[in-house]
Formats: sequence, structure tokens, C-alpha cells
Amino acid sequence: MANFTLEMLMTAAVRRPLVAGNWKMNGLKASIGEIEAIARACDDSISARVDLLICPPATLVALAADSVGTSQLAIGGQDCHVKASGAHTGDVSAEMLADAGATMVIVGHSERRADHNESDAIVRAKAEAAWRSGLTAIVCVGESEAQRKAGEHLDVVGGQVTASIPDGATPTNLVVAYEPIWAIGTGLVPTPEDVAEVHSLVRAVLVERFGEAGQAMRILYGGSVKPDNAAALLGAANVDGALVGGASLKATDFLAIARACP
Repeated sequence: MANFTLEMLMTAAVRRPLVAGNWKMNGLKASIGEIEAIARACDDSISARVDLLICPPATLVALAADSVGTSQLAIGGQDCHVKASGAHTGDVSAEMLADAGATMVIVGHSERRADHNESDAIVRAKAEAAWRSGLTAIVCVGESEAQRKAGEHLDVVGGQVTASIPDGATPTNLVVAYEPIWAIGTGLVPTPEDVAEVHSLVRAVLVERFGEAGQAMRILYGGSVKPDNAAALLGAANVDGALVGGASLKATDFLAIARACP
């Protein structure tokens, strides 16, 4: 299983890229072949410079973790409950994900914030739950189309970063993912300059709060990332990888995005 260490992240003061796939509510047991194909590719030149992660639905986490074996492909969860156990029908705890073989978990995705009314406070509590179980939290932030058009995007994203990330964040237990809501699954893609503007803001907030550690924390871009636009998006300032949606369901597309990392 992949093990992201502080030394890996800070070698030569360069943040090691992370390309993470969020399968959302997609994937059956027959889909494990795509994960196995990605795991096999981790043995080539990709794994020498890029960390890879797939977050399948909870029903496949254990099977996926078993299928990748000792490869450099990490498996993560898409969400977790704030508590370790209890009367929470249908929920999955961070401890359960870790027990199934996950090493990371996405929290605060815009679809969770919108569909399940998750506030920054809830996202923060979920990140703390992830840390409690030894998982790295991928905290998602991003503005709506209306907020972007109103010029409020930097205030919105900065506020989410501040309120959604708990104290005690480090380069090993935290990844931030910027996903403009208006670009998720729509085919609309911000320019590299737009992405760099927001990522630079996120970096500034992290450094102001966490000092030198904030400089080493990875910030991913997500939102309609595809093989044909990956190089431009991943080449923007302060972009340390991608959180990929639909394109992560096919090994060939996901690997093409990983190979586009500068």
C-alpha cells in the first residue's frame, strides 16, 4: 500500500504530485479490473514521480485494497461519519475505511455539501475523524457559478479552507482539493490562470496558518479534468495534482492524466 511520507513530500522542496480518482456512485465488482490495470501501471515510470489514489464506492474499498496488493496504488474512501461507531444506519466510519484498507478519505466534496447540507463545521469534524483513524483527509473546497460571477470566489474558498481544516494539519494528514462547483461534471473548465489564482490563495491561507508546513501541503485541482486538458491544468502554479471524476473510471484515461503531471 502506498505510504506518503513527509520526506517524499519535501524532497528538494518539491511537492510530489497526487492524482486521485473519485468514482462517486459508480462501480461494481466487475469494475475491479480497471483498478488492477492502474495498479499494474504503478510499476512503471509513473510511480517514480506521481502518487496515485482511487476512491471507489464503500462497497468496493476492501476488494480494491486486496486487489492492488503491494503496488503503489493507494485506495481511499469518498466520505466518512464523524463518529467511530454507533446507531448511524447507512453510514461508514473512518475506522471502517481504514480497516478495509483505505489510507485516505475525501471529505467535504461539493456533492456532500449540497446534497447532504454539510457545513464547514461538519467537514472539519470529518477531517478530524479521518485523522483519528490514521487516514489522510482530502478536504474539498470550491465556489458556485453564482459566487464566481459575483467575484466572490476567493472569499468563499478562503473561508472554506479556514473553517473546514482542523488545527494540527500537516503535509501528511491533509490534502486540499479545489473543485469549482460549476466545473464538476459540466465540461466547463476554468483557465489555468483562474486555477492558479485560487490555488495561490489557498496556499497563502495554509502558509499563514501552518507556516512552513503549509508550503508543503498538496493542493489538487478537480473539475472536468480529462487527458486533453490535464497538462495545462496541472502545469498551473501551486497545482500539485488532480482530483479526477468521470475520467478516473477508465484506467487509460486516468493514467494519461497522471502522465501529464509536470
